[in-house]
Amino acid sequence: LSLLPALALALRPAAAGEPRRPLALEALGEAGELAEELWGAGLPGDLPELEPECRQLLAAFAEGSAALTGCLGRRARPVRLCQACHRHYRLLLAQYGNIARAVGNSSESHNCAKSILTSDRLQIVVALSEFFNETWEAANCANCLKNNSEGLSNSTVEFLDLFNKSLTCFEHNLQGETVYLSPNNYTEVCKNCNETYRMLNDLYNNLQRMNRQGGESGHSAHLCIDVEDAMNITRKLWSRTFNCSVPCSDTVPVIAVSSFILFLPIVFYLSSFLHSKQKKRILILPKRIQSNASLVNIQEKYS
Repeated sequence: LSLLPALALALRPAAAGEPRRPLALEALGEAGELAEELWGAGLPGDLPELEPECRQLLAAFAEGSAALTGCLGRRARPVRLCQACHRHYRLLLAQYGNIARAVGNSSESHNCAKSILTSDRLQIVVALSEFFNETWEAANCANCLKNNSEGLSNSTVEFLDLFNKSLTCFEHNLQGETVYLSPNNYTEVCKNCNETYRMLNDLYNNLQRMNRQGGESGHSAHLCIDVEDAMNITRKLWSRTFNCSVPCSDTVPVIAVSSFILFLPIVFYLSSFLHSKQKKRILILPKRIQSNASLVNIQEKYS
């Protein structure tokens, strides 16, 4: 900083009668010496505006963001975000909370929340936190976890267990079929895995119904993305790949009700036709009686 007066002196215009100096070269040399002195002081490398405590909080948040990003990327396909990354997400929330609440110990120290979160226009830490929160909410991971988000809920664990059993059944029966049957014939899969698939499908429907009832309190009516993706995979394998029929325990009542509804128009039109025909006969009958009586009177008159 002691070079600043020298730099100002070098940049001022020459006085009257004073010999002209190569100002550009002289100013460049003075600026270079000043830059070397500042670099030697360590300004660019260190962050003197952050207290050591705030710097540690920022480093912890950066490590937590990297861990959560890596987990989300690795579990993107097939989707296993909620069951694999909930610990990383919970830890990142705690780290962000530490930054938002942290204040330096001394009266002269800066507030870590102000220094890290709102000291610049870009606000990287806030933007990262909002991205992770929006991703987590869009995935509806809260619907797969316990209330304290420490682990998967019992219903989710039950569903994933049935899902794994279904995939195991598919794989086991496919190994036996590929030797003797054509690739397009999956009768053994449909027959042997029907019960497991039916239980999985029923459980998924029950979870959807229960979640919609709970959705009236403001929560999303969707299940978490892990459960939805697992069920979509299973249904595509069952219906498209294996060409198995979807089990339905209410087939007979549905067919009976459908047949009754389809038969109603026939009954209606038939009864209308018979009723109109009978009414027509009643209206015509008196005319015939009257005409016969008139004919009898005429015959008696001229007889």
